[in-house]
Amino acid sequence: MKSNVTSEGEAKRYRSPRPASSPKPRWRTLTRSVAAAAVTLALVFAGGAIGATAASAAAPQTVVSLTFDDGHDNQMAGEAVMKQNGLKGTFYITSGYVGGAGFMTRANLDKLKADGQEIGGHTVNHPDLPTIGSAEAKRQICNDRSVLTSWGFSVRSFAYPFASSTPAIEKLVKDCGFNSARMLGDIKSRFGCTDCAYSETIPPANPYYIKALDQVDSTWTLNDLKAAVTNAEANGGGWVPLTFHELCTPGTAGCADPSTTQQIFSDFVKWLAPRAGSNNTVVKTVGDVIGGAVKPVVTAANTPAPGPGKNGVINPGFETAGATGALPQCWAQGGYGTNTAAVTVGTGRTGKGPTVKITSYTNGDAKVLPVFDGGTCSPTVTPGHTYSLRAYYKSTAVTQFAVYLRTASGNWQYWTSSPWFSASSAQFNPASWTTPAIPAGMTGISFGLNLFNVGTLTTDDYALYDSVGAPAAATAVVAAIP
Repeated sequence: MKSNVTSEGEAKRYRSPRPASSPKPRWRTLTRSVAAAAVTLALVFAGGAIGATAASAAAPQTVVSLTFDDGHDNQMAGEAVMKQNGLKGTFYITSGYVGGAGFMTRANLDKLKADGQEIGGHTVNHPDLPTIGSAEAKRQICNDRSVLTSWGFSVRSFAYPFASSTPAIEKLVKDCGFNSARMLGDIKSRFGCTDCAYSETIPPANPYYIKALDQVDSTWTLNDLKAAVTNAEANGGGWVPLTFHELCTPGTAGCADPSTTQQIFSDFVKWLAPRAGSNNTVVKTVGDVIGGAVKPVVTAANTPAPGPGKNGVINPGFETAGATGALPQCWAQGGYGTNTAAVTVGTGRTGKGPTVKITSYTNGDAKVLPVFDGGTCSPTVTPGHTYSLRAYYKSTAVTQFAVYLRTASGNWQYWTSSPWFSASSAQFNPASWTTPAIPAGMTGISFGLNLFNVGTLTTDDYALYDSVGAPAAATAVVAAIP
């Protein structure tokens, strides 16, 4: 079990907690995962006959755009193969993941830039944009581009997380200064659309809805990747995106599907590179295909920190419902380690309340806590201030607050945990704890009472107050740590 010091396991495990389920995208439903990190290979074919010799005309030129989503660190192996073969691609980066376990570092991004690769945007925290409200969607889209630009990258291209968007989201992408945005699943293949064309047009009819093939997963073969190119070459050209996730061996530790092996990707790149001579096929970045100048940066303001005596937790009593099948609005399931956990919403202390149940346990924890976002659900905090965290709970085992902080660039990271609170299975007991001073550079907080043993935990009536002006808290029962 954990004390109130930073847990190395929890810090390494950090990934943004996600809703229990997500609504379908407006145009197409795709396979989704918490790892949710896609690598896209966009194959672009520009029409027009170019004479290979004076006597005969060649096939329409093929322009291939290799693009990668989210910034998984294993994508660097793919970039190395591309560099060896003289190819440039587009890397759509989720800025809030940079530096996290399994993701690229700032140094990795600098290398991409030095090698001539394009850096694109993919939001701060990879949310399903149509489900989070326009203010948060603007923060996710604009501030991702703002952060990447502040790191020295020229950002023109965007990709929708989960390929989920609406016309209103398209407008936000444009208003945030992007020149294009990529979707998925609107090009003919054996994996998805059977009545679509083999390619997108150049220029696309809507640059903020770039059509693409379904994402590549472990069922795709090298021949499938080659067929995406040859089918388009044989059918008059256009723009044909292929979508990859992680470049790793499916089924191995840390490799989540959809994924493809580094070997398949390497073989495909080596097959693709020489086609410029034999098949009039070249490779360009998405930004170079779409064109246009780099636009000025647009930023979206964060929500203010709670004032004296104001509860900063949104939907603290879980009364406002979330999307169908999901937890109440602004709440998500979190946890790490090896355990079997489930969350249900039933009767709480003053209405509704979530119950976390662990049925088998080796290590880690399970909990519910405010969604990791840019400020719509996660409270904003002020560096140097301390905050009073409060909740009511019933539990068959001891519990504690697990606390996460958001950096100025949008990265969420585990910070610390409170002392333990005694088990209380017969009635709701109060839990309250004052944090240390918020470190410099931190802008948001998320916290929740957790369960770190086999048993059940029901929580309700959360609160967060700036310590200055906070109302008196009910006395918590602190458990002794063995």
